[in-house]
This record gives sequence, C-alpha cells and structure tokens, in this order.
Amino acid sequence: MTNLNSESSTWLPLYLPAWGKKQSCCILAADVGGTKTNLALYEIQGYHPICLVEASYHSKDYDSFSLIVKDFLENKTSEKPLRLCAGVAGPVIDGKVEVTNLPWKLDQRIVSKVVGIDEVIFINDLQATAYGLAALNKQEVYIIRNADDMTPGNVAVIAPGTGLGEAGLYFDGKYYHPFATEGGHCDFAPRHEIDIALLQYLQKRVEVVSWEHVVSGMGIVNIYNFLRDTHQIEEPAALHQQLEDAHDKAALISEAAIRNEFPICRETMRLFVRYLAHEAANLVLKHKATGGLYLGGGIPPKIIDLLIEERFYTHYLHCDRMQELVEKVPIYVVLNDKTALLGAAYYAAYGPHALN
Repeated sequence: MTNLNSESSTWLPLYLPAWGKKQSCCILAADVGGTKTNLALYEIQGYHPICLVEASYHSKDYDSFSLIVKDFLENKTSEKPLRLCAGVAGPVIDGKVEVTNLPWKLDQRIVSKVVGIDEVIFINDLQATAYGLAALNKQEVYIIRNADDMTPGNVAVIAPGTGLGEAGLYFDGKYYHPFATEGGHCDFAPRHEIDIALLQYLQKRVEVVSWEHVVSGMGIVNIYNFLRDTHQIEEPAALHQQLEDAHDKAALISEAAIRNEFPICRETMRLFVRYLAHEAANLVLKHKATGGLYLGGGIPPKIIDLLIEERFYTHYLHCDRMQELVEKVPIYVVLNDKTALLGAAYYAAYGPHALN
C-alpha cells in the first residue's frame, strides 16, 4: 500500500497493494468514452508512471476498441506493453462491459487475444478517474469550496461529459479505496414546476428519465430543446444555423452562455448548473463524503465561470436537513483531462494483479 500524498505534488493517499514492488516494464492505459478514446504508453520505473507516447481517437470512427489499440501499437510505438488497463464508460462485470453511448461490447479476454497483450484489465472509467485523483497536484484542481473544518472521510466524484459518471472513494482511516457506481442512471428528481415540465417533455422521448438525461452533454441539448419547444424562448436564426453545423452542440450552447450570448443558452446553463448541484449533493449524502466532492468529466472545467456565477454552491446546499454536513465538504473541479488515463496507469502498475 502507499501514501501517494507524501510528496507535495500529490493529492490523495490511495490503497495500492503493489506499491513499492520493484518492476521495470511498459504498460498501456486507456480511457474509453462515448466521444473519444485516449491511449498512453507508460514506462514503470519506481513510483510514478512516465508517459512515453499518447494519442486520442474519435470513438465512433472505429467499430471496436481492439482496432484502436492495434492502430496505436502499430503506428505510435514499437514497445510491447506488459499489460493494458482501460477505464471504460459502463459497468464492468467479470471482465466484460457494454460501453455506454457506444455500440461496443468488450471482453478483456477477447481483446487480449486480438491485440496480443497477455494481461488486459477493464475498470469503470469513473473508478479510473478516482484512482487518477492521487496523481494530481494542487495546480490541477480548481477550488470552489475549501472547508476549513473538513472531517476526513469518503470522497464523491461526479463527472458530466458525454454521459454522467459517478464514483466514490471509501476512506478506511488511512487510505482511499476507489469504487465505481452507475448512479448517473438513477431517476431524475424534479423539484420545481419547470423541472416537472422538463421531466414530462423527456418522458415522451425516453422510457426512464435519469440524471444523465439532464446532467451531461446530451442533458444540455435536452434542456435547450425543452426551452425552445415548450417555453417559446427565441432561437435566433444565427444560433440555429450554428447548432445545425456544430459537431458538439452542448459545447456551443455552454460557450455562448459564458459569453452572455442568447437568452436561451443562458437559461439552459442556469438549469444545468442547478441540476448538477442537486445531484452532486445527492451523491455527497449517499456516500457521506466528508472528505471532498470532485467535479470531473469534460464539462465542469470548461464552465467554471458559470459554476461560480450561477450559484452552484447555493443550490448544492439546498438539501433537506443535511446542510450542516454538506457545507463542511470541500469542493474541487478537476482540471486535468487525462485524470482517468492516469488512474488506469496507476491501477495497471500497482493494482492487485501487479502482485503476481
């Protein structure tokens, strides 16, 4: 086991059973998401993986994860990694996972045979993010709330991106143990009339309206369409054309809101921030996460101005009779977009399989 926090450049003390075991090898880490798949080859020498080469792929351009790995090994490096660890967006059960928001079904045994790597390990992408928190330095997180009287304890991670990921880190009194959840697929809980109207709007399109349908990239687009279609908030012709041409509609809407352009974009992001705050508080309460709340994923680092301006913290505190608990929780935005990749590398290098 290890205390990665012994150096000033590290953040959380993780439980890693193979920490300290002398080894010299290369490992391949991956972060598999609905929009992109990142890969990096790391050299293991001592206590910190050293990145040798990395590449990013558009996930939907490939029929399988194995094709991406083979392209990386054939065109990006001549090294053969000892093992591959991939953080995958979806529930991993017995080495198998159906990727959320992608038509991929992965089996680590099959991938091992296809790509020619003996050891292939899949973990959930938010579990990988949780492992990656230990690799961050203090310049790679933005502090929204740093509670002076924080009580050490469990940690919650919520990560809106293409979908909505959620994870936790159990604190045993000395070390943190990351674990995955699929909490983003729990039912959306409306509080106000406009929330109920949004729920009813989405129920005409999906059977179950989950938090992912409102707190994610698709959520931003869903909220925008709802406001346009039911609240008759004007969609200017110029904005309509931009959205028609946009590769990432959610990014366009949020960027317009940050620039204070177009009332419909501004109102969309006001609702998005409130929903993110409510579900973040839900996660803190369910995990009793007195050790901290981390906002990860692709969206929070890009909308920090809105998280502050749109009163994220005020909405976060609005949680029944547990305000005294949640207000003591430090809140951070993860700025390093390779956190899940780093986490997969740490798990591959120092996780339980590395003891063999």
